[in-house]
Amino acid sequence: MKLLIVESPSKAKTIEKYLDGAFTVRASVGHIRDLPKSNKDAIDIPAGFVPRYEISKGKEKVVHELTALGERATEIMLATDPDHEGEAISWHLKELLDADKKIKAKIQRVTFHEITKEAVEEALKNPRDIDQDLVKAQEARRVLDRLVGYDLSGIIWKKVRYGLSAGRVQSPALRIIMEREREIRAFIPEQYWTIEGLFETNKKPARPHEGAGGDKITLSCVEEPRDKKLVDKILELGKRELWFIKDLKTSEQKRQPRAPFTTSTLQQTASTRLGFSPSRTMQVAQKLYEAGFITYMRTDSTNLSIVAQNQILALVEKKYGKEYAEKHFYKAKSKNAQEAHEAIRPTHVEQMNAGINDEQKRLYQLIWERVVSSQMSDAKLLKTKIIANIKEGEFPDFTANGSRVLFPGWLICDTGARGEDVELPEVKVGDSLNLLELNSTEKATEPPNRYTEAGLVKELEARDIGRPSTYASIMKTLEDRGYVGKVGKTLFPTDTGDVVSSFLENNFAEYISDTFTAEMEDELDDIANGKREYVKTLKDFYIPFQKDVKEKDKLAKTNNMGEAPADILCPVCGSNMIVKLSRGGKFYSCSKYPDCTGARTIEGKILEGPKETGEMCPLCGEKKGKSGGGKLVVREGKFGTFISCSRYPKCKFIKQDEEETKRKMTDITCPICKVGKMMERRGRFGIFYSCSNYPDCKNTIKAKPTGNICDLCGSLMMEGTKTIPERCSNKMCRNHNPHKTGEDIKNNKKSKN
Repeated sequence: MKLLIVESPSKAKTIEKYLDGAFTVRASVGHIRDLPKSNKDAIDIPAGFVPRYEISKGKEKVVHELTALGERATEIMLATDPDHEGEAISWHLKELLDADKKIKAKIQRVTFHEITKEAVEEALKNPRDIDQDLVKAQEARRVLDRLVGYDLSGIIWKKVRYGLSAGRVQSPALRIIMEREREIRAFIPEQYWTIEGLFETNKKPARPHEGAGGDKITLSCVEEPRDKKLVDKILELGKRELWFIKDLKTSEQKRQPRAPFTTSTLQQTASTRLGFSPSRTMQVAQKLYEAGFITYMRTDSTNLSIVAQNQILALVEKKYGKEYAEKHFYKAKSKNAQEAHEAIRPTHVEQMNAGINDEQKRLYQLIWERVVSSQMSDAKLLKTKIIANIKEGEFPDFTANGSRVLFPGWLICDTGARGEDVELPEVKVGDSLNLLELNSTEKATEPPNRYTEAGLVKELEARDIGRPSTYASIMKTLEDRGYVGKVGKTLFPTDTGDVVSSFLENNFAEYISDTFTAEMEDELDDIANGKREYVKTLKDFYIPFQKDVKEKDKLAKTNNMGEAPADILCPVCGSNMIVKLSRGGKFYSCSKYPDCTGARTIEGKILEGPKETGEMCPLCGEKKGKSGGGKLVVREGKFGTFISCSRYPKCKFIKQDEEETKRKMTDITCPICKVGKMMERRGRFGIFYSCSNYPDCKNTIKAKPTGNICDLCGSLMMEGTKTIPERCSNKMCRNHNPHKTGEDIKNNKKSKN
């Protein structure tokens, strides 16, 4: 038996059909190992930044199946995605398989950029060893992100607010958004006027307002006066004098087709034309790739293979005519682009439509049009500019611009890029014009626009921040963290994002600058190309970085958002107040905090702080004594009042009401610790049941336990539905959902029923 391992189950299904039983194809379902969540155990820095990987939660059964198959295999091929991430996943798979002494088969790596029968079969003929330079580059990126994120997040927790985070690439992206926001805040609008006239062409001289039945044309003043007196003078003179065509400029222009899509240009165009977010674009593209419709969607190359280029040219000749076919070559914008890879293109260009739903069909159409039009003739346009003025007096020119397509070229295919023709009437220099209307409109200059997702992707690419494969995750992280909000397609920083970015800019400006971030990306690329050493690169960065973090931990002030208005005073002691940030947003806090805990809402309402009960916390008070331990306080929460430790979140003790506890407690013993009882609790997703021995025991289940034990796995049985009255609390067990088949359980798939 021969074993082929890919990343996704749907990809495995497609490839298994192509290989017709020659290989058993299985999926790793993404990463199988990662760094542990606890930073203490994640990286051995003294040993040379050695990561201590562990099998990702929930992947134990996947690893067990792959190793079991590997023991029977005579040949093992690792066919994960053809990028740094895919290379790293293959390396992790090989490490796990090599650790099983029963596996004797040779393990090799294969790559293909499109999931077609021909591409897969060709790749299997040319296996290779795992590229250790690519693996080291990805590992360096992962370690670097963990070190930066952990250290910066730690100091932000202390100086800004508990639970916030920072990142090596997300923080520069947030900084860019905040820089634009500050430009908008500092912008002072200026008043100006636009002046437009509606005219009628007429070969014979005529007085204003004497229509002659010619073609109508709108002309705009080239000046936008800031002075109302000048506006009135232009209007008065224009309505009084005779008008004529002062000049006429025409020129033929060529418009070249655009390059095939890279990851970033696909994200930008799908955002502006289809309204897809970058993450949605990548999800839909992933489905198209796994179904074999398009080539690999993570690429920074604009190249096309000679075979693909010739197929496109043949299609263009057949569909549009020989005069529309023209070979083009494009140079990638990214200085580190992997030119050996291809741009995103259909695997079979003759297939004009593909996809199983509307989103897939629309994105495929976009990719098809872009790659086909990239090998078509230039469009030829006739640009026309009409310039008019009055016959007497000092007066600014009035102009109109138009264009007409002489030869559509590639625009006949890429319909979204065409735009509308602006036809102008036929006139010649010296012709008279009849003025029908002349009006002014008062306006004000506007601040620069906030970034859209497409605009931010373009900006990140221009500044060499991040890589195409990371742009979608950067956007998602900023939104998930609550640093950025979105109205339509427009991104705006939240109060939290403002505070976090300001703190980082004030204290760690070097590490979130364009220069530093771009240079670090170059160094990671150098590791991938075998030009830099892993340990030296991380050491050169981390030693000075860690020193700066320690210094800032001592020197940096606790961040706030400025002083409150002078008339907003502390309701407790009457002192001035400052603006601070909480999980709920901005509020006013006494400037003497923590000596005074007075607080107000931004609207000025007095906030009642936690009230002490007079009791010491039984959890941390006993350990630290009266001087260092916390006190029990009454707080307001989402589900009413409760009593907890004043040192939250450092101490998470919550006092349980005895009567309430009795009501919620069941008589069912926890099967994990065999000490506590299962009791009802309420969380963000509703009611659940967990062990009363929390936090020492963290056993939880989704529904009320019945008291019975599963005969298959030994877990608690819990209440089910009308059709399944009782089911196992272990979602990996067959008794969790009896409708699952044995194959579903084996592959650890979620039932869609």
